[in-house]
Amino acid sequence: MSHTKDHKNVYVLNQTNQLKGLFTIIRDRTKPRSEFIFYANRIIRLIVEEGLNHLPVSPAQVTTAQNVKFDGVVFDGRICGASIMRAGESMEQGLRDCCRSVRIGKILIQRDEESQEPVLHYKKLPDDIADRYVLLLDPMLATGGSAMCAMDILISMGCKQEQIIFLNVIASPEGLHNVHKRFPNIRIVTAVIDEGLDNKGYITPGLGDFGDIYFGTKV
Repeated sequence: MSHTKDHKNVYVLNQTNQLKGLFTIIRDRTKPRSEFIFYANRIIRLIVEEGLNHLPVSPAQVTTAQNVKFDGVVFDGRICGASIMRAGESMEQGLRDCCRSVRIGKILIQRDEESQEPVLHYKKLPDDIADRYVLLLDPMLATGGSAMCAMDILISMGCKQEQIIFLNVIASPEGLHNVHKRFPNIRIVTAVIDEGLDNKGYITPGLGDFGDIYFGTKV
């Protein structure tokens, strides 16, 4: 896990051979959807585990089966997830695998065809979200428009920037810059930072539409 030079609150997974191998599979457009899902889930699990590392802890002591004291830690505070529909829903199971019975809210944001601006269409979030650490889920950070719209919603409900941890699979430098120009204290955990955006605003080299591939709606 490493910081980027440009953003103190961006955390990138260590670029191990295992992670590079997983990305080689999910970026390969010739691979079947079943392989994409399986290996994308492995990457998502790594991202969620790293996101949980950023939650505060307090010291705790327990007694082992050997009747020996062990000095460990317990997590402080409660958490919840918030997925940006629809692609963000692909990350929900990875969160549930790590946090049993975790509450997960939904935010649906779509781009207005005329203004090209993100517009909120639906949200359903825990009433006490302001009292929780929020793991915001969306696999692709391109321009950052949808992510910032979701962050605005969370902040309008009383969340502080420091309570929000944005988890994503692939980020663009432009998206990271845009998000942190507006929300410098929101932590972003990503598996990889790609080269940039093409002239259509898609991440390159990227992998296409994550949600369409994952959920089988790619035509």
